[in-house]
Amino acid sequence: MGDLVVVEQRGAVRILRLNRPEARNALSPELIGELGVSLDAAVADDGVRAVVLTGTGDRAFCAGMDLRAFAEGRTRHASGGGDPMAAFGRFIRDSIPKPIIGAAQATAVAGGFELLMACDLIVASSSAQFGIPEAKRGLFAAGGGVFLSARIPLALALELGMTGDLIDAQRALALGLINQVVAPERVLDEALALAERITANGPLGVAATKELMRLAASGTLKEAAERQALLQPRVFGSEDAKEGALAFVERRAPNWKGR
Repeated sequence: MGDLVVVEQRGAVRILRLNRPEARNALSPELIGELGVSLDAAVADDGVRAVVLTGTGDRAFCAGMDLRAFAEGRTRHASGGGDPMAAFGRFIRDSIPKPIIGAAQATAVAGGFELLMACDLIVASSSAQFGIPEAKRGLFAAGGGVFLSARIPLALALELGMTGDLIDAQRALALGLINQVVAPERVLDEALALAERITANGPLGVAATKELMRLAASGTLKEAAERQALLQPRVFGSEDAKEGALAFVERRAPNWKGR
């Protein structure tokens, strides 16, 4: 591992901090590779029940693709085995089971906005702006931005995508794209507080809720119902389910084991 992603553990919460402030945390192949490795490590660690993703500096959460690297044809991580894009791709495709909270301490545009939209919940700075300006560069938002119409009305998604214009945090909140708008210096603390509220709950129930709600939101209600039928006996018959009921009766905090 290098130093492009700073990793910190706070209880059951893993903080991943994009660390290219000199480049506004732009997504170079190397950064994408390190972020993918860090996400895989968080998923594999039973001591991690939630992830907070943030950026370094007050210029940007993430400015999107590193256009210099793109222009130079650099598309692969410089070290390590396998495909460095794999874990990153799983994150963008909503297939990471643990809850991820985006802490946008500054502006997120292009791939940075798409990275943020892959998070489950988002706390944003009141001074942040958001958008997908790829069309201004002759591109399109290939990291998931073109599916924005699944989250907000089509006319608004088309406006953002075809004009490439940015919106401020308050409008993003009004559109339902983010969960909270706070003062810049409070972003990480509020994201951690949100993560801790989640990690106080049963991890199996949280993972199932995330998966099923995302399936239902994607329009695949039949698939979500079928998946629920498979998950229900597994979760409801788990040790955690019994512990949750017992803790309620005994009026104490549950001791979750994730099984």
